Amino acid sequence: MLTGTPIELTDDSASYSWLPSVLSIMDRVPRRVVRTVGGMAILATVLVVFVGSASAHAAALRDAAPSSLDVPTWLFLTTGGGAVGASFLLASFVTDRVFIRSLHEWGGTLPSPGRVLSGLIKLTGVVLLAFTIYVGFFGPPTGYRNFAVLFVWIAWWGGYVASTYLIGNTWPTLNPFRTIAELFPSADLTYPERLGAWPSVAGLLLLIWIEVVSPLADDPQVLAATISGYAVVTVIGAIAFGSDTWFGTVDPLSRALAYFGRFAPFERTENGIVFRLPGMALSEPTLVSGRDEVAFIVCLLYVTTFDGFVATWLWADFALFAVGLGFPPMVVYFVSYLLGFAVFLAAFWWALDVARTYGNTYISKDELARRFAPSLLAIAVGYHISHNLGVFLGLLPSVLVVGAMPLSPPQQPPILAALPGWVAGLELAFVLIGHFIAVWVAHAAAYDLFPGRMEAIKSQYGITIVMIFYTVVSLWIVTTPIVEPPFIAGGEAPQ
Repeated sequence: MLTGTPIELTDDSASYSWLPSVLSIMDRVPRRVVRTVGGMAILATVLVVFVGSASAHAAALRDAAPSSLDVPTWLFLTTGGGAVGASFLLASFVTDRVFIRSLHEWGGTLPSPGRVLSGLIKLTGVVLLAFTIYVGFFGPPTGYRNFAVLFVWIAWWGGYVASTYLIGNTWPTLNPFRTIAELFPSADLTYPERLGAWPSVAGLLLLIWIEVVSPLADDPQVLAATISGYAVVTVIGAIAFGSDTWFGTVDPLSRALAYFGRFAPFERTENGIVFRLPGMALSEPTLVSGRDEVAFIVCLLYVTTFDGFVATWLWADFALFAVGLGFPPMVVYFVSYLLGFAVFLAAFWWALDVARTYGNTYISKDELARRFAPSLLAIAVGYHISHNLGVFLGLLPSVLVVGAMPLSPPQQPPILAALPGWVAGLELAFVLIGHFIAVWVAHAAAYDLFPGRMEAIKSQYGITIVMIFYTVVSLWIVTTPIVEPPFIAGGEAPQ
């Protein structure tokens, strides 16, 4: 629902005879922008021409070289970016404020679940945590046959996390760390306000770094030890500062799932379960309050991308080259990891400079960042499900079979070795859908911030270009064959 600056109804919202005004509007848009975005829109049309032949090879996208496509890789990636550019043009020149408001205000409220159900969910979370740690330490030593590995990387990270943005965020209730912490009295220590959400940014970077450089996906005991350590730190922190402060500000997992939950069609509130169109809550003015939360959202998008990038041939070639020059492998990974995050942050802040320049506004960069940053969550959602869908479906039989006999699983748990071609097609579709929704969220935020139509449209030039960049990178990673990251164990779920 759009709130904050009142939405001013102009004559562009009173009539659907918008076509004549489009030509005059286009005359005022910088020609280089029209040529760039318009050219990408034309390439998007080319995609329709080739889609019949390209779809036949969809099943091979993850297992074969990109050259197996019937269209050149550069054209395939450019058309994806062009589709995002085309969606920007469509949203800018076809929609009006009444239509935007109608989409964001649609929804209702359902009754909340009772306390008994909430209690059962909390108990389930604690039992699953304890059982996962136990099986990790005392179960089979191989990842394929250990329920802890399959549960964490396939059932939880691939399946449950997806449910937080596809359905709704149930983590505040299921969270076993919070349930355990609330069994003890809080010390009610004062959390330093100057730290804000920055510890959650550092924590998220650290978690994904540990995943990439350690054998968490291969060694059940290392995984169980890591979960145990995380549990100790989290429970102590929640007891010290209070559950609401810790899980609302510091804990990276809770914050990530909370942001994902803002994308979901269902959300539990004090008045019941609210339902709405997916992604529409991302345009709420109060969703992000400062640079620390902006950095966390950019970080959430980045770490999901980096997790996929380290399993590509480009990263393998670069890492081998850098190590060949004499740099230690760990230094190569660490420096590249931080530099990549800096690039993602710099690209976003550059987009804000463009917004201020072309939007001809005195609105501060911080305010623009607060309003445009949530649109990146839609991109993170699309890439997360695309990155994990094939692995989740392929190893789901193993999760079920090993889960039925976790201490004595079969030597060769079943897997789906060959997924249907439509799965690869869905992976690509989810990337694009996430970017389309991101464009729409930024579009709605711009119309809420800027009173004039042209200022709102021009303010989106930079963020649209950045989204096109993210689209091309995401599509390239999804369509690139998976390779084992050199030098470092882990970094991917079992393949």
